[in-house]
Order: sequence, then structure tokens, then C-alpha cells
Amino acid sequence: MTMLPFWQTKSLEQMSDSEWESVCDGCGQCCLNKLQDADTDEIYFTNVACNLLNIKTCQCRHYENRFAYEPDCIKLTRENLPTFSWLPRTCSYRLLAEGQDLPAWHPLKVGSAKAMHAQRISVRHIAVRESEVRNWEDHIIPNIE
Repeated sequence: MTMLPFWQTKSLEQMSDSEWESVCDGCGQCCLNKLQDADTDEIYFTNVACNLLNIKTCQCRHYENRFAYEPDCIKLTRENLPTFSWLPRTCSYRLLAEGQDLPAWHPLKVGSAKAMHAQRISVRHIAVRESEVRNWEDHIIPNIE
């Protein structure tokens, strides 16, 4: 008898907090700053990384205390997930919410983030440090959705 992994047997709402956290593939796409047009509310994606993002690992340097360092950081929760229509199509939370499985490169399936980085899902190949940016409009990228 083969035991199915938790993400195939539980809904996002049924997952424990640790299971919920482990669903994140760690791509860093959420940690790229976005610009919003004040008139149209349109969201523009940039390759400008949050100050806390370690671009090499695509992990937050202060994840547990990130709101103390970056008050504008947005916490993705079970409750607000449906409001984040801008999440990339590769986002594990989005995929599971849409009834799909995790991708083959997901760290929960392969045991590390190497495959994700190799597939260029993570932002390590496009991200620039916020401290190096003068004009954010010069860093708008195509919608990563």
C-alpha cells in the first residue's frame, strides 16, 4: 500500500502550519517588488528583490521576523490566498488551490531546490538588489503569472 503525500490528501485549509509552510517552493517570485498604477490598479512586476531576499538561495534572510524589518511584507495565508491573483502560475499554493499537483521540480518531491533553480523557476537569475536600483520603472519585467 502506497501512502500518498499530504498535499494530495489534504486541502490547503486542512494542512498544519508546518505543512502549509513546506508547500512554498522558495522561488522568491513573491519577494520581487511590484508597482501598482494609482489610476488603474494594474500591477507591474519588477526584478527588484526585497531587501531581505538572499538572491542566491531565494530565501528570506529574516523570515520569522520579516515584518519587523519590512512592514509592507505580505503574508500569504489560507484566508487571503484567493485575493492574490498575481501569484505566478508555478506557485505551489496556486496550483493546489486550482486542484493541480505540485510540479515535478518541487523541493517536496525531489528533496532540494536544485531542480527548481535549474528550471529557472526561481528569481536568482533575474533579481537585482533594491539598494542598486535608481529608477524602478527601468526594472519592469513581463508578468510572471
